[in-house]
Amino acid sequence: MAPLSLPSTSTFPCTKLERPILKFTNSISSFNFVTKCQSSSKLDIGSPIVIVEAPQAVKTAASIPCLIVNSGLVKPGDVGRIVSRKPKDVWAVRLSIGTYLIDAKYFKPLELPQ
Repeated sequence: MAPLSLPSTSTFPCTKLERPILKFTNSISSFNFVTKCQSSSKLDIGSPIVIVEAPQAVKTAASIPCLIVNSGLVKPGDVGRIVSRKPKDVWAVRLSIGTYLIDAKYFKPLELPQ
């Protein structure tokens, strides 16, 4: 029996994933794996953000990352910009004190008046 091949179709970036849906065809050797994504807000590279909750620890976004206990480095109300997206809803955020890897639950997009 030949191994099953999984054709992957997905659209990214996503902030939250719903439960995967499997669609079977008549042949046992092929099926489609579909993942639906839902996004509450649009975050792109360069988007301004504001910290809403201070994380207990922050990780630097350097080539050799360093985990640091957050002793007032990143505070609620700090404003920064998205530099890049990392796996598992973690974003590299450029703040005035440096670039850190911060989970999306600790910040929200900054609404700028036009």
